[in-house]
Amino acid sequence: MAPYFLQNLIPRREKTEHARPLMQVLLSLTWLQWAQFWVGWLAWTCDAIDFFSVSLSVSALTDTFDRSTHDITTAITLTLLLRSAGAIIFGIISDRYGRKWPLVFNLILVAILELGAGFVNTFSQFLAVRSLFGIGMGGIWGLASATALENLPVEVRGLASGVLQQGYAVGYLIAAVIDLTLVPDKDAALNGDGWRSLFWLASGISLFAAGMRALLPESAVFIKAKADAAARGANTKNKTKVFLRETGKMLKTHWLLCIYAVLLMTGFNFLSHGSQCIRSFIFTFMNHCIFTFFPFFASRSSRSRILFQGSWVHGYMGTMGHGTLWSDRDLYPTYLKDSKGFTDHQATVATIIGNCGAIAGGAIAGWASQYIGRRLTIVIMILLVAAFIPLWILPSDFSGLAAGAFCIQFGVQGAWGVIPIQLAEMSPPAFRATFPGVAYQVGNMVSSASAQIEATGGEHQRTTLRQADGTFKDIPDYATVQGILIGVVAAYLLVVTILGPENHGSHFEKHKAAFEEGGGEDDAFREDEDGAVGGVKRRDVESGSGDGSGSLDEKREDHGVEKA
Repeated sequence: MAPYFLQNLIPRREKTEHARPLMQVLLSLTWLQWAQFWVGWLAWTCDAIDFFSVSLSVSALTDTFDRSTHDITTAITLTLLLRSAGAIIFGIISDRYGRKWPLVFNLILVAILELGAGFVNTFSQFLAVRSLFGIGMGGIWGLASATALENLPVEVRGLASGVLQQGYAVGYLIAAVIDLTLVPDKDAALNGDGWRSLFWLASGISLFAAGMRALLPESAVFIKAKADAAARGANTKNKTKVFLRETGKMLKTHWLLCIYAVLLMTGFNFLSHGSQCIRSFIFTFMNHCIFTFFPFFASRSSRSRILFQGSWVHGYMGTMGHGTLWSDRDLYPTYLKDSKGFTDHQATVATIIGNCGAIAGGAIAGWASQYIGRRLTIVIMILLVAAFIPLWILPSDFSGLAAGAFCIQFGVQGAWGVIPIQLAEMSPPAFRATFPGVAYQVGNMVSSASAQIEATGGEHQRTTLRQADGTFKDIPDYATVQGILIGVVAAYLLVVTILGPENHGSHFEKHKAAFEEGGGEDDAFREDEDGAVGGVKRRDVESGSGDGSGSLDEKREDHGVEKA
């Protein structure tokens, strides 16, 4: 008999045969379900806007505080290091008290700190504010993902996962447009500190998102859980005691699952950081489109033109040796120019083509995972990445490299599009905000080493480039370095993904909350009005049959990494 992890690679037929068609489900969604999904998406988008305010303002910040680029990017490093703390703090609060007000408070905190960063006068103050901002930022992903997915029907969660994950790209695009069009020139206003207006406007957008979430009701699962607790006469003190007890029970049972999730997300973040990603796409896309089709902006803002034409990028590339997380994400266009001899325009177009593949991959893979399973979709996407590494780095002509960029980014971001729902279904059901958020942020922190790996590798692995005049130039061999790194990470992820658990189609919204007795157990489903427990009627549980969701024993079996 095949090992359990291979048997479970493809969802059992009974889990999908009663699923409704996707279009039918989409048309049946209520305005409230749409609103709760999009407000979760908006929160994740705001996270990107607020975070990248510093990245877009590095040059201006160096002038304001009279510091080097490395000093300024220390703020980015501190923000990233403290994200894990925020994921723990806000995740626990959300799983204990509900989705609504913790996310509202989280967004308000981020808005206040972003606003404060626009008023600081010294570099020390700026570092302090951005460090605290990291705590606030760390809580957003887990809360936003839980809010967006748990209020949707099971059949649409795969597609929703892929769309949700693209919110970060949209957030950076918004920040870039704001910086290009609305931030005053250095000599125009604010005593030469026009960058402050970007922070203030980003703060306002986060405050708007908080207001939108405050206008919507609590997630249905917490409304039901609080009503049941009130009916039993449980008070806040009792619920907190139960929560702490159930948290301890969950950690005792799922400590191995927690380690697995961190290992998985470390690999995924290495996969993303080691290849071209959204940030370089935004720079090149905005440069190509805005300055080509809207020359008004080119003449209006010399600072913005310099930013988007690359001097900022090369300045920020200097931080690679210092281990900052996002610096390596500019390596791909630099590799095209330095290692392949492409012009700025060719690198721009190739990067745009690649990221078109990324956006398409995220949505398509999320949708496909609903039918063929989360892990199998990830495996297929990673195999696609591995297969196209040669096409990504070996050709010297534009068409070959552009095709390789499209295919490899389709695979990378396709695999990433499954992650929100895979983590949500893998999580101990009552801890869907804490578990995914902490795994994501800790993995993110560990993978920050990818910057130094690529930079050091480029210094030691050299090659020659034939120039137009026939001479040869010694250059870093970024192609080999990136190819080796992505190949190793892809192999690692294949093993980790195949050996891991999957709870495809989980009805986690029917599980007890963490402050209810038994909430720390995988099979603690709430009984419905029709006598069903977690979507399975009692008579079906006793007989071992089900309505397509599987028995409670099957649910418990799917959920434990120990079974893998």
